[in-house]
Amino acid sequence: MPSSLDPRRRTAIYTLAGFIAGALLTATILHFGPRPVVTGLARPAAAPVSATTVPGTGTAGVAYATTTGDKPTHAAAAPAADATVADAEPDTGDDQALQLDASDWPETAPSPEQVFTAQPTAVHDALGRLAKRTPGKPNVYAVAFGADGAEDVFRNEAEYLDTLVTSRFGSPNHTLVLENNPATLASRPLASWSNLEAGLDGLAKVMNPKEDILLVYVATHGGSDHSLLVDMDPIPLDQLDPDGLAQILAKHAFRWKVVVVNACYSGGYLPKLRGDGTLVMASARSDRTSFGCGTDSDITYFGRAWLAEGLNATPDFIEAFDKAKVEIAAWEKKDAVTPSEPQIDVGAGIADKLKAWEKVAKIGPAVPFKPAPK
Repeated sequence: MPSSLDPRRRTAIYTLAGFIAGALLTATILHFGPRPVVTGLARPAAAPVSATTVPGTGTAGVAYATTTGDKPTHAAAAPAADATVADAEPDTGDDQALQLDASDWPETAPSPEQVFTAQPTAVHDALGRLAKRTPGKPNVYAVAFGADGAEDVFRNEAEYLDTLVTSRFGSPNHTLVLENNPATLASRPLASWSNLEAGLDGLAKVMNPKEDILLVYVATHGGSDHSLLVDMDPIPLDQLDPDGLAQILAKHAFRWKVVVVNACYSGGYLPKLRGDGTLVMASARSDRTSFGCGTDSDITYFGRAWLAEGLNATPDFIEAFDKAKVEIAAWEKKDAVTPSEPQIDVGAGIADKLKAWEKVAKIGPAVPFKPAPK
């Protein structure tokens, strides 16, 4: 039956109906569709974690997607805090990959969104608790970056570094602890790219960047593409790589630096971080895994050998590294694993600067390692 409407009116009605239908479809997609993850410019994207075993390493794997598709490994467990090295066993390859997700989020913690939005305040407050430098001599200030929230071992090392700086080095409140862990979501700033940048911004105002020494200690899983796992699921966090860490440090005018990367394949950081006035240490060669992480471990091999034993035997960072390298090699030989071969690069002037700090530092007695309280 022919329509009684004028053709021009029919056209207008059809056009309006089509517009309304399109608007409703767009609103539905925006509300129920996937939400994009926005990351900073020039940063590797935040990535999900999945389980895999990486062939050729002889270790069980914890893998995550990176911008190159490479996958980091999860290496053998270290001895427990009260065990001897002889008690350590090589990894059997039965470890399962760990990942925090929304169902694992602690009931007593703030929500993921609350934690995420609280980060600027958390960093500001942590910086506000730092002590002023002692004038007339070089000071040491530290940043501990425990990046994987699925394992306590990285939190343990981050907080133990704070204990060492406070008691062994006689510098209380000279450490900024950034860590991803379910137990500290309301008490510590997250270990994230943004918080590391903000933390160094704040430290540059507390320290004398021309005279004081900055110690940066990073502990997490590492990939064969030299990316580092930064994870506190379900909060989307950008991953770190050698270019990214070098970029962050280059933005700040710290003349004297000690940078430690404790992760598999961490030797890949030396070419990007080395330079005059900088001591760089890595727990493994660029093509090797390191050992000691996992849910059954309290501290990694490198953390035990350099932090807990080396620096308690001597305040000399380089000498402590030499001792740690020998000790780690003995543990790995006993475990019958491919040696990690920790790496070191001593930039011009930094050894003398560290010696000058040792002469005036109030070095205290050894501080036994203890895991962070649950």
